[in-house]
Amino acid sequence: MKVFGSSGTRGVANDELTPEFVLKIAKAAGTVWRTDRVALARDTRATGDMLADAAASGLASVGANVDRLGVVPTPGVQAYAEIEGVPALMITASHNPPEYNGVKLIGDDGIELSVGSLERVEEKFLTEKFEEVRWSETGHSHVIEDSRERYVSQLLDNVDADRIADANLTVALDPGHGAGSLTSPEFFRKLGCTVVTTNSQPDGHFPGRDPEPVPGNLRDLGRLVEASDADVGIAHDGDADRAIFYDETGEYIEGDATLAALAAAQLEPGDAVVSAVNVSQRLVDVAHETGAQLELTPIGSTNIITRIRELADQDVSVPVAGEGNGGVFFPNYRLSRDGAYTAAKFLELLVDERASAIVEPYNGYQNVRTNITYTTDAEQDALLAAAERAAVASNAELNTRDGYRLDYGDAWVLARPSGTEPMVRIYSEARERHRAEELAEEMEDALRAAKANV
Repeated sequence: MKVFGSSGTRGVANDELTPEFVLKIAKAAGTVWRTDRVALARDTRATGDMLADAAASGLASVGANVDRLGVVPTPGVQAYAEIEGVPALMITASHNPPEYNGVKLIGDDGIELSVGSLERVEEKFLTEKFEEVRWSETGHSHVIEDSRERYVSQLLDNVDADRIADANLTVALDPGHGAGSLTSPEFFRKLGCTVVTTNSQPDGHFPGRDPEPVPGNLRDLGRLVEASDADVGIAHDGDADRAIFYDETGEYIEGDATLAALAAAQLEPGDAVVSAVNVSQRLVDVAHETGAQLELTPIGSTNIITRIRELADQDVSVPVAGEGNGGVFFPNYRLSRDGAYTAAKFLELLVDERASAIVEPYNGYQNVRTNITYTTDAEQDALLAAAERAAVASNAELNTRDGYRLDYGDAWVLARPSGTEPMVRIYSEARERHRAEELAEEMEDALRAAKANV
């Protein structure tokens, strides 16, 4: 059994992810942390209260007092953990559909737990060797009323607020009913922006759109940008650790293009930039042009964080890192993905150029992404075996750091199992759409044929 994936643990709430499961996670984490105080927060999901209560009970049973922050974006919880010097437990399933929920564990430095630390928590979870305390030593909960205000305040302290305010920008915002609904509108207004919103009321059923900020879910945002004559559109996922953008014409900006633009503004010769194995050629080109080193990891924030820390131990500067899904790190600020902070760094670029001009140098590639779901271990095994056969049979350069990435020089395709959902994800990229579609379809056909024979 593997409890933690690439970004915590997730599952369908009250089915795969039950209160009993979360109770055990909290007991295991509290046992490993050996602390008398833990922060606890959640996103807006309908099952968040139920699972947060279970987590609070588990933490109290191993002697930890619980700072209950309520609904806060994951980066807000991380800021609280770092400033207060306490570990934290976040109830969130990030971008997953409404029926999902999950648990993310954060250290007292405000950083997601390393792979090694997660393995120690997992060992306690599986063996149930919890260090429960006597009744007189159990912990108690304390409600923290101003956690969101604290988060917005520290954001404002870490961006060029005056420069952004002087630009008189109009921001169209879609927080997708998630935790960012309670912080991002205020943040951007305090930056001096005119803010118009859609899907901005917190609602764990996500009536306006699903939490994942992908083009199919963001049509309302594109229309809002056009209707309001906004300078930029900004969308978050459920826990607001990601930011996706639309340009001033209401056109979707590929996350890989945004990452490349942000990286180009940050990198200097000798720096390193860390990304995952599904990295776009855009970032490869930026690293080459700036004289920076590109470091690739398996997909998932935990893996990227681990590599950034390793490089920091080697005195290698990593001013920017992340993936093309809108999850960007600015390690000199904090080693966490922060959708609001990422958006503010993009707004700093908007002071001098329109959004479309900022990303225009990085629009030369076309991306295709598709998913193949499975329901049994046998189907999963068949899908991955088919991906391996396709990789071996190809004449491409093969990278197996996370799944099977086939690099053809002019294009690439990657097949890998999701770390959070029962599916194999297929990514492809090329300069021309038909080439990217061709590579993705070839891989998809091979995998679907194998699944059909199970």
